[in-house]
This record gives sequence, C-alpha cells and structure tokens, in this order.
Amino acid sequence: MGCLSGWWRRRILARQRRRYAPAERAAAWAALPLLAGLPPEQAARLAELALLFLRDKTFEPVQGLVLTARMRLIIALQACLPILELGLDWYRGWYAVIVYPEQFVSGQEYMDADGLVWVDDQVKSGEAWERGPVILSWADVAAGLELDGYNVVVHEMAHKLDLRDGVANGRPPLHADMSGGAWSQALSAAFADLGRRLDTGGDTPLDPYGAESPGEFFAVASEAFFETPALLDAQYPAVYAQLRAFYRQDPLARLGR
Repeated sequence: MGCLSGWWRRRILARQRRRYAPAERAAAWAALPLLAGLPPEQAARLAELALLFLRDKTFEPVQGLVLTARMRLIIALQACLPILELGLDWYRGWYAVIVYPEQFVSGQEYMDADGLVWVDDQVKSGEAWERGPVILSWADVAAGLELDGYNVVVHEMAHKLDLRDGVANGRPPLHADMSGGAWSQALSAAFADLGRRLDTGGDTPLDPYGAESPGEFFAVASEAFFETPALLDAQYPAVYAQLRAFYRQDPLARLGR
C-alpha cells in the first residue's frame, strides 16, 4: 500500500505541475514573504503540499470573482504552511474553499443556548465551518501578503485545526509529547492579558480581535507566530513556545522578526 500510495502521489503531483506552470508557481511564492528562509527541503515539501491541497479541495469563486492559477496558489501555499510538519491529513473532512471578491455576510444559521436559531449577519473577511468550507475574502487575502501579523488564510486554517475535535476552544488536538496543562496555562494567561490591555485602553501586542474568545486568540496568535514571530516571542514567550511545539516549526529562526 505504501508503494501504491507513493505512486499515486507522484502521479497527482505530475498532473498538478502541468496544470500550474512553473512561472505561476514562482510568482505565487515570490508574493509571500512569510515563506522566506525556508530550507530547500521544507520549501519543496510545502510546494508539493500546496499542489495536493489544490487537488484535494474545490475552489469556488463567487460574485463574479475570477480566480486565477496564481491566486489559487497564493491561498494554497499559505493554507499549507501551518501543516508543513503535520501533513495534509490534518485538513481532512472538508472539501471546499469559497472565495468572495470582498468581505461578505455568510448568513450561516446557528442555535444559541436557549435553542433559538439565529442568522449570522456580520460582515467578515473569513470564516471556517466545522465540517463545511473555508470562506475567504480575496481582498483581505491580498491585503495580508505583507509581514504585518494579519493573515486571513492562516487565521481560518488555525480555526480548522482547532475544530478537529469538534469545538473551536483554542486548543487543537495536541501531540502526545505536549502538555495540555502547559498549553492551557500559557494561552489562558496571554488571553487574559490581551483582554486587560484592551479594557484599559492600552496598546495590544496582537490584533484586539484575539480577545473575543480563546478560539479567536489561538487563530490570531497563529497569525503572529508565522508573520511576526519576534513580536509574539517578546510579548508572550510561553505562547510562542507552545505554538512552536504544536506546529513543529520555528519561524523566528528563519524570519528573525
């Protein structure tokens, strides 16, 4: 089965490389400074993961958006960075990436604790459903290409990882060599600190949206981990250490910022 699986993987990758020309792949990579400093072996694996992701997930542009090969690659490369050392299997169980031209209202229905059904009418730049699609605003994807701590693709993919156990509570399934207690202590303390700073009108080291809930804090901290690792490590070193253990990556070592 291992040989057969490897044969299929090589065949899929060959087809995907024909579909996405080398120039398109190079242009997408060049547009993403958060990939700087990846060693050649990791860069090659990320490029392959992105092609497999594009084969595994259906991309659905809506509202007249024309989704080019370069745009698809830009989304896929960012989507696969968090799972570079985890594997594509961490994204199993969902199959679609819906891309709007601008921010959107999803209209998703949800039930509150009293059993009342509500319709979500908030304007959003991204959304991740538990067993449904990831939804993105291309305008926000494009606005997040700089290393400024804002990355809607990483944010929503962090939610997908968090949702693997069925609830977005800021604690994805941890590896066997990780301590649940250490995770909770590090992220809970930082979440509380972010909320205190926001309540007192002080500067917040992370996007204030991270104070909304533990799930949002994990997603926002993941953005900072990959985009501004020096800031996250300086402000919340215990959080950086836990994310380094979970993602099995050290962006600070390669980006140094």
